[in-house]
Amino acid sequence: MSDQPLVGVVMGSKSDYEVLSAAVEILRVLEISHEAKVVSAHRTPDLLFKYAETARERGLRVIIAGAGGAAHLPGMLAAKTLVPVLGVPVPATLLNGLDSLLSIVQMPKGVPVGTLAIGKAGAANAALLAAEILATTDEGLHTRLSAWRSARTQDVLEQELPG
Repeated sequence: MSDQPLVGVVMGSKSDYEVLSAAVEILRVLEISHEAKVVSAHRTPDLLFKYAETARERGLRVIIAGAGGAAHLPGMLAAKTLVPVLGVPVPATLLNGLDSLLSIVQMPKGVPVGTLAIGKAGAANAALLAAEILATTDEGLHTRLSAWRSARTQDVLEQELPG
């Protein structure tokens, strides 16, 4: 794994890491260099702008952004960079992430955010989608991703039900 991060995993607050850790774990397993940071759209907007504006020059190829509630982080990042942004709704309010999902998925034409499922499944799939994007130009990663996928298939085939 290279020292220079290819994937940025950002979240609005430290408490969001409980969900985004699913993305970080998959990135680790697939040996994809990454960074994880708290970047709040509402509490640190200047940091958000700097993070987005410098993402490409720092070597990031994909950004995974998790956010709960109003969930402005993924969209604001996408507005300030051409690095692909994958949004993960975090179930942080009484609405269990539905508010976040609707906020992230309703981007205006011209500012795309790839939106994943609510919660840990969405975070894991965001990492896998980031891996697929990177694997288009990295044969070693393609091989690791293919092996990971095959192992999931084998897990299902080996399941036995009682009875």
